[in-house]
Amino acid sequence: MKKKFIKIFDTTLRDGEQSPGASMNIDEKLRVAKQLEKLGVDVIEAGFPIASEGDFEAVRRIAKAVPRCEVAGLARANEKDIDRAWEALKHAKKPRIHTFLATSDIHLKYKLKKSREEVLEAAVRAVKYACKYTENVEFSAEDAVRSDKAYLSKVVAAVISAGAKTVNIPDTVGYAIPSEFGNLIKYLKEHVPNIGKAVISVHCHNDLGLAVANSLAAIQNGAGQVECTINGIGERAGNASLEEIVMALKTRKALFGFDTDIVTEQLYSTSRLVSHITGIVVQPNKAVVGANAFAHEAGIHQDGMLKEKATYEIMTPESVGVSQSAIVLGKHSGRHAFKARLKELGYDLSEKDLELAFERFKKLADQKKEIFDEDLDAIVADEVLRIPDKIKLIYLNVSSGSVTVPTATVELEVDDKKVLKAGFGVGPVDAVFKTIATITKTKSKLLRYSVDAITGGTDAQGGVTVRLEEGGKTAIGQGTDTDIIVASAKAYINALNKLEYRKKKTWTDLP
Repeated sequence: MKKKFIKIFDTTLRDGEQSPGASMNIDEKLRVAKQLEKLGVDVIEAGFPIASEGDFEAVRRIAKAVPRCEVAGLARANEKDIDRAWEALKHAKKPRIHTFLATSDIHLKYKLKKSREEVLEAAVRAVKYACKYTENVEFSAEDAVRSDKAYLSKVVAAVISAGAKTVNIPDTVGYAIPSEFGNLIKYLKEHVPNIGKAVISVHCHNDLGLAVANSLAAIQNGAGQVECTINGIGERAGNASLEEIVMALKTRKALFGFDTDIVTEQLYSTSRLVSHITGIVVQPNKAVVGANAFAHEAGIHQDGMLKEKATYEIMTPESVGVSQSAIVLGKHSGRHAFKARLKELGYDLSEKDLELAFERFKKLADQKKEIFDEDLDAIVADEVLRIPDKIKLIYLNVSSGSVTVPTATVELEVDDKKVLKAGFGVGPVDAVFKTIATITKTKSKLLRYSVDAITGGTDAQGGVTVRLEEGGKTAIGQGTDTDIIVASAKAYINALNKLEYRKKKTWTDLP
């Protein structure tokens, strides 16, 4: 059985570039065009040649550089625009002239100031003129959704008779809802006598958040081409998102019954490229290509994913070019996901140690939005792999500032006895260390003190390393916490405990 295909017309370089702040230079446009060809789109609308010299040159260079895809240039329904479009497109292997004219009464009255008959004649004239250059001519009835259906049908029939091979029905202002838009396509299929001689295309805007839904409704009612953009960028609220349309057709093929020529594994890299070049950030919860599209934090979801990915993923991340799903550890995560991630990192803990680490993980997760692998390493090192503690931190409070003498109040448990003292220092860490030294009566010397952010962001855990020396023996202590002063205290106490341990054990006994 012959496959049924939907043509993908990408207008990222034309309508997408009209997003505020998304303007691209010629080299950037060429780079995106080559990626779009790699992605497998059928048509690349490279620009609006009459708009500027830069746009003309971009279309011209893309037309020469892209052999597989059709390359389209936009033109208003007049000879000057069409001539300019052809001048830019003439070297393309598969050129397409895309001309347009509004058909809604509101546009006729306020923008064009023309009658319906005048617009009909202008549309036919433009299509006939464009056909002198190429048989591949597309006509768009701007604001088709708000046009009178009978008049729209008349225009569509006339431009097809004039030679248009594609007729585009745009929802220019994102006004339609899916049932309405689907019915419009169905109406045209039933009321335009020569509709079988052209491909019906749709171009939906996202002002009400329905661009993709409207496009899919159109496909179900006879549209054979969809005009869309990478990441859904475009005028105002944007256009229908290419990646969402393509993956909807692929994921729900049993429902729609159509294929595309899109290499879906290139979707993510194409999305990243367009985002990088335009500077328009992809929202994390964006369907298909957003950072969270294949990320799972909820414990119930993670448990299901660990047992069978299909429980919470309707498409594989690999199918869109993402390497793998992400089990994001956070405050909503459960023990199954925590244990699984620790095993991936090489930690096979006993139930007792796992519970100890999990409790620490939950406390940290209440402080940080996301827990990284480095955090888990620190938790295990801090809570599970420690030597027996002679000294334990119970309480710590520090007062410091530009006009305050740094003061530390520390409570420790030393050999099961709690001791509370306060002390001063030249800085908050110095005050903490001096107070701990007073309580423990240590004679050790601080040889090294270093701080590192374990993970990025202002909510990162701080990792502190100290090196102490006493009686010819040295010990390295480490501590982690989102509060760097607390991390410093932990590291210092960890090193003191190791020194005490080394007084009783040989080097080979040490963990």
